[in-house]
Amino acid sequence: MNDYILSLAVIGFLLLFVTLGSGWIARLPLSYALIYLGCGILLSPYGFGLIDVRPDAEFLERLTEFVVIISLFSCGLKMSRPLQMWAWNSTVRLIGGLMPITIFAIAAVAHWVLGFGWGPAILLGAILAPTDPVLASEVQLSHPDDRDELRFGLTSEGGLNDALAFPFVYFGLSWLKDDRWQNWLIQWVAVDVIWAIATGIGMGILVSRAVVWVDKRVQRLRPADALMEDFVALSIVLLTYSLTELVNGYGFLAVFVAGMVAQFSYRNPDKKSAQLEFTETIEKLMEVGTILLLGSLLRIEPILKYLPQALLIAALLFFVIRPVGAWVCTMGEQYTPIRRILFGWFGIRGVGSLYYLFYALGSGLKGDQGEQIAWITFITIAFSVVLHGSTATPLMKWYEHYSDRQRQQSRSSEVIETRR
Repeated sequence: MNDYILSLAVIGFLLLFVTLGSGWIARLPLSYALIYLGCGILLSPYGFGLIDVRPDAEFLERLTEFVVIISLFSCGLKMSRPLQMWAWNSTVRLIGGLMPITIFAIAAVAHWVLGFGWGPAILLGAILAPTDPVLASEVQLSHPDDRDELRFGLTSEGGLNDALAFPFVYFGLSWLKDDRWQNWLIQWVAVDVIWAIATGIGMGILVSRAVVWVDKRVQRLRPADALMEDFVALSIVLLTYSLTELVNGYGFLAVFVAGMVAQFSYRNPDKKSAQLEFTETIEKLMEVGTILLLGSLLRIEPILKYLPQALLIAALLFFVIRPVGAWVCTMGEQYTPIRRILFGWFGIRGVGSLYYLFYALGSGLKGDQGEQIAWITFITIAFSVVLHGSTATPLMKWYEHYSDRQRQQSRSSEVIETRR
């Protein structure tokens, strides 16, 4: 009971600190996730020893699962572009090109350098490939009307690759259980790729439209209590995710699609803004607990044991695989060198990777191999929080000033051409 009460007090003080200090924090080269991680380490047995909990993998899987689905719905609510290829060009490049490159590059390093079998190697690649929609708020769209291509690409990538990495997770788990891939490849393609993706898209559309339709009809008869109305967004998230999972579709994908459908379905801008604010509030609250817990779970002995392997994977991922892959996948006149470099740098890893790790631990990843993959993942995420968290604010401020100058120069050129 004392540990529980102390945990509540710690979270309360932390929330008060980041809320009242948000004006100062926004000016510093810090992300909230970096503050939460640092506090978690300080409160762990290596610090003040106030938090000494070791929750099991199932609890952590459910916690991170809930955080991710809320974040994915929030990402979907920010997607206001028409469903045409030209509008989603950056998303297609980052999902269709960069994500597979990342998965197989990590798998190749794990297999040929670290000595992993192909099953665990691909599984590690799938766990670390998704960029995080939870921790990357500084580089994502702040509202649906934001037309910046960098922010749009990073937001849509974070929303979709958290869903579309799942087939590769299943691929790695299947290979882990049976290294004769001929026995299960056809089933994997049919069920884990075609059926699950198609069902996720379909259920995201159907469930969201159904809830919105009911909401509109009931509101005409008798308006809901203003304090309760925003819970419609949460009901869309939970119903979409649960019903999609019941028919073996990808719930993550369905929730992202449901957010897009809800954004297009409500004509009242106040309704859409209220839903976005509500889901982002839940997301930020859950982020505190999740990253605080991650910091408290870190232990010196396994970190030292797996640090060389984790440093190799993290360094190659952050400084080679992601930047080179992003540069290759964003070739074209639409993407300036600055934008392509920032696409390559802002590959933030976080709660999405934690979810896939805990899911794998509950689905056949065990023993020394499971511990190895787990600590490589933990250390990589910690480095990502530190590196990307300390650079996101200054880099994005610089990018905004750079974009403003580019727009001013473009307008000046147009005025000169018109006068000629």
